[in-house]
Amino acid sequence: QVQLAESGGGLVQPGRSLRLSCAASGSIFSDNTMGWYRQAPGKERELVATITSGGPTVYADSVKGRFTISRENSKNTVYLQMNSLKPEDTAVYYCYIRNLGRGYWGQGTQVTVSS
Repeated sequence: QVQLAESGGGLVQPGRSLRLSCAASGSIFSDNTMGWYRQAPGKERELVATITSGGPTVYADSVKGRFTISRENSKNTVYLQMNSLKPEDTAVYYCYIRNLGRGYWGQGTQVTVSS
C-alpha cells in the first residue's frame, strides 16, 4: 500500500508563484513515475506533469515554460514549481504515483489564482 501526502496549495494572485510538494510513503519501488494532475470545477481531471525516477518529464502544453516538476528519489517526494500563475490554473491538484503497476492518488490540494 502507498500513501501520498500533498502540501503547498493556497490562494495566489495572477502572475505569482506557488510550490506544491507530495511525499509518498509505504512500499515504494525504486522504479516509479510520480506526477501531478488537476481538476477544475465542471471539467475532467487532466495531466499537468509527470517525472520518472530516472528523470524524464512530460508536461501539458498549457503549463510548459511556467511549471517545473522535480523529485527527490531518496525522499520519495515530488515537487511542482508553478510560476506565472493564471486564473485558468485554478483547480484541485492531485499527486499521483504509479508503483509496481498500480496507480495511487493523493487527496488533492486546492490552488486558486485570483486577484
